[in-house]
Amino acid sequence: MALTDFSYVRQEMAPPKPAPASEVGVIHWLRANLFASVKDTILTLAAIALLAYTLPGIIQWLFIDASWTGVDRKACATISQGGILPDGQSGACWAFVSAKFEQFIFGRYPSDLYWRPLLVMAMFVVLLIPMLMPKAPYKGWNALALFIILPFVSFFLLGGGLGLEPVETQLWGGLMVTLILSFFGITVSLPFGILLALGRRSNMPVIKMLCVLFIEIIRGIPLITVLFMASVMLPLFLPDGWTFDKLLRALIGVSLFSSAYMAEVIRGGLQAMPKGQFEGADSLGLSYWQKMRLVILPQAIKLVIPGIVNTFIGLFKDTSLVYIIGMFDLLGIVTLNQSDANWSTPVTPITGYVFAGFVFWIFCFAMSRYSLFMERHLDTGHKR
Repeated sequence: MALTDFSYVRQEMAPPKPAPASEVGVIHWLRANLFASVKDTILTLAAIALLAYTLPGIIQWLFIDASWTGVDRKACATISQGGILPDGQSGACWAFVSAKFEQFIFGRYPSDLYWRPLLVMAMFVVLLIPMLMPKAPYKGWNALALFIILPFVSFFLLGGGLGLEPVETQLWGGLMVTLILSFFGITVSLPFGILLALGRRSNMPVIKMLCVLFIEIIRGIPLITVLFMASVMLPLFLPDGWTFDKLLRALIGVSLFSSAYMAEVIRGGLQAMPKGQFEGADSLGLSYWQKMRLVILPQAIKLVIPGIVNTFIGLFKDTSLVYIIGMFDLLGIVTLNQSDANWSTPVTPITGYVFAGFVFWIFCFAMSRYSLFMERHLDTGHKR
């Protein structure tokens, strides 16, 4: 009798059985993430109690009792404060944000010329989106247009020239200045930080000493000091008749400050590289720059993507410090408009800061999410 004649020999694979109910679905997620242990259960219940205590009041103030429309402070003030709201029911003053929204975005830029910064923003978005897509074609040309051509075109569009009406940088402000400072600082700090990191690891004593001095001096002083030096002390060392635009000084100060921190992030990635990678590149007969460009830096940068994005996020938030040198970024223009007597109420400053904080959070959260996406795409984690 053939072996296949036995009744217990299966002729086809058995269908897969579904996973146990306790290992899938919402219940499993809750047990695994919120109630996995006694400590997790206590912390989860405490967090739920805290949210239940604070969230209703926050929602009430932000949305239910908020004033959404109005032309002056009366829309956001109570009767006892000279307004129209019942006493004790004063919520967020979104009417103030609505009335000042254009200034929050463009500062004191002439309103009849808003099409120029809007055009720059549109070009930035059009060039940035394919740059963030890993499989988008023509990345080299895209990078050239985004990091080289766009800044020059934006300079003439925003500042004037070549037939366009000039607009002084003193009138620039709001979110526009925040994005300009951040974009320029990020664009400059990454390549300059790479060069500083390579210089600090150089075998040439002079190059190494200069890079170490620059990094340690810049990292040893606060950004406020760097901005003051760029804005106040730099003109003292220039020849008579020479001057730099205040925005240009802020751009230089922010970029140099961020470059020093970026250099240490990149140096951490270089030191994490196994020695065999350097030896393997040398065995192929590659020159120093070929070795760094083709073998070492691509791997080192992937290892420190979280640190790089963290530096970018810090740079984006630190742009608010330019307010101390007389420039009005998003936070600065919000603070400036709070002094408007037509909108002077107890809730106006809080509402303005909530709006500014929400805008900063949107950009920082987007950068952090994209960082996680790139980590998964490049598989920078170590699989077990």
